[in-house]
Amino acid sequence: MTIKEVENLTGLSRSNVRFYEKEKLIDPSRNESNGYREYSDGDIENLKKIAYLRTLGISVDDIRNIISEKIALREAIRKQNDALKRQITDMKRAKALCEKMLTEENINYEELQVEQYVTGLEEYWNDSEPVFRLDSVSFIYAWGGFITWTIITVLCLLTGVLSYTKLSPEIPVQWSGEVATSMVDKKFIFAYPVACIVIRYLISSFIYVKLQMNNRYGEIMTEYLTNCICFVVLSVEVFSILFIYGVLKSIGVVLLADTVVLLGILMTSLRKKGAPAI
Repeated sequence: MTIKEVENLTGLSRSNVRFYEKEKLIDPSRNESNGYREYSDGDIENLKKIAYLRTLGISVDDIRNIISEKIALREAIRKQNDALKRQITDMKRAKALCEKMLTEENINYEELQVEQYVTGLEEYWNDSEPVFRLDSVSFIYAWGGFITWTIITVLCLLTGVLSYTKLSPEIPVQWSGEVATSMVDKKFIFAYPVACIVIRYLISSFIYVKLQMNNRYGEIMTEYLTNCICFVVLSVEVFSILFIYGVLKSIGVVLLADTVVLLGILMTSLRKKGAPAI
């Protein structure tokens, strides 16, 4: 059957079906005469099972391991059930504390006494470790934010505008050692800011989907990685100009510097203390 029929029978969108194919969760056959995918009744049932397990929060990797029988379905469900229990417990506790605080008519920040609601602060902070772990990557928010992306994109554009008239008719886009192996028209210099836009509004969605499946911090890391890629784009643009004028000859030096900077940003965030001082 066709992808359209699959959509009608499963209620899933075409993009979902294609994603599960890409992740090798299903493997439809090909019609030898036209090369089109042909989905079987078995594929339909598998898609329903995969989508159902995803609604339970089970990761794509775990589903893949279930299908390949590396882990048992019961084991994966038990693990997810335990994770959900922890989340429910945390939410119930937070809800109870909020309701307790709302019983006070004149509650305000200045007069808030934490010990009035929590006994055993150190134990309470330890129980709240997941929240503090999220706070510990707050520095990545700044790097991965829209403002940072805007600054990088504007710098790409300004670099192109300010250097355009001084560039030679052709600029390098590929290098081997210290030699340019591929040249293009200098108008390509404006492809760099365009690339930043494409990365954020098109490519980042694919990064997010992949990370969201396997990482609780998928959104944060997507923003971080998106701006990292844009930063590399800016670096390559600047290197192209410096290469033309003989200032730099090896792009490896630039990429190494980018790696040091971006890893430094990440490590700075991860070294931050998750819990408040007591």
